[in-house]
Amino acid sequence: MTYSKTITFDTFVRWLGYGLLVIGIFLLLNYLSSVLLPFAVGWLLAYLLYPIVKFVQFKLHVPGRVLSIIVTLVGFIALVVGTLWFIIPPMIEQFAKLGQLATNYIQHAANIDSIPEAIRQWTENNRDGIQKFLHSREFSEGLKEAVPNMFRVVGKTANVIISIGGSLIALLYMFFILMDYEYLTKAWIKIFPKKSRPFWNELASDAERELSNYIRGQGLVALIMGVLFCIGFTIIDFPMAIGLGILIGIMDLVPYLHTLALVPTVFLSLLKAADTGQNFWIILLSALAVFAIVQVIIDMVVTPKVMGKAMGLNPAILLLSLSVWGALLGFIGLIIALPLTTLLIAYYQRYITREEEPEAPPLPEKTKT
Repeated sequence: MTYSKTITFDTFVRWLGYGLLVIGIFLLLNYLSSVLLPFAVGWLLAYLLYPIVKFVQFKLHVPGRVLSIIVTLVGFIALVVGTLWFIIPPMIEQFAKLGQLATNYIQHAANIDSIPEAIRQWTENNRDGIQKFLHSREFSEGLKEAVPNMFRVVGKTANVIISIGGSLIALLYMFFILMDYEYLTKAWIKIFPKKSRPFWNELASDAERELSNYIRGQGLVALIMGVLFCIGFTIIDFPMAIGLGILIGIMDLVPYLHTLALVPTVFLSLLKAADTGQNFWIILLSALAVFAIVQVIIDMVVTPKVMGKAMGLNPAILLLSLSVWGALLGFIGLIIALPLTTLLIAYYQRYITREEEPEAPPLPEKTKT
């Protein structure tokens, strides 16, 4: 049986209008991205903290939504500050220790009692050469190239300040969204025509379910990764083994962000080599071996099992989705790969192949006595 439908001019114009509307919406969102980003971040934070706010208000019997939000924020900030306090002060102490070791090495190797005094003496002895270099063409050309870079640094600093301001605005959005979270999550559907509300309501429900599954799954993966790194660094007697493992686990809440922890790993390897006299490359290779072993365990065992179960994906499809979306959208693709793949598969089965739920087998008839 074949099915055909004549495409009229009115149908063509209608679909063309829909396409232009979608393109216009995307262009508008791109134009307003700097304004909408704090709102989106605030909504995401409100979504993550709402269960805690509800627990504080109704289970702990804290009176009022405002006070419940304040208690939740204070607890959350205390948790973040406590975690950072567990990581940052030891890291600063290690930096200071490395600086002291470097100073002692320079003084011992060059027989220098005071580095500032040595710098002043060298400046006086080479005053003519320094003045000649300052008046040279090479210095002028280098200065011309350095000044624009300085302005770029100033511009990036301004962007950081603007980002901090955007973060404060996101916190305000989060506070006001939490105030009327129940109403906002139900009333947003009214912006669409009544005819299309069931579709958007169903889409939002699916997206919320998949996002919730993704957050729980990725949180469990990050926890397992942090524990494995703590164990691995402790076995090789690496500096800051527990703190660095916790830091890596927190960073892995965003997939593959933990690879940036290789920078402090190199620094801590250098510190241990300078402090103990061991070979730097052996220490660094031992740490890299921990990275490699933990990464293999996470990628081959933990992520397929945990995320595959949470997202309802076969491990092979899960790994393929990470590879495809990572190749298409880079780092952002790795973040959205699993929930987006799950949604696309669900809607393909629902609206393209129109697969239906299998019917329950009929109940056996009662035997007549």
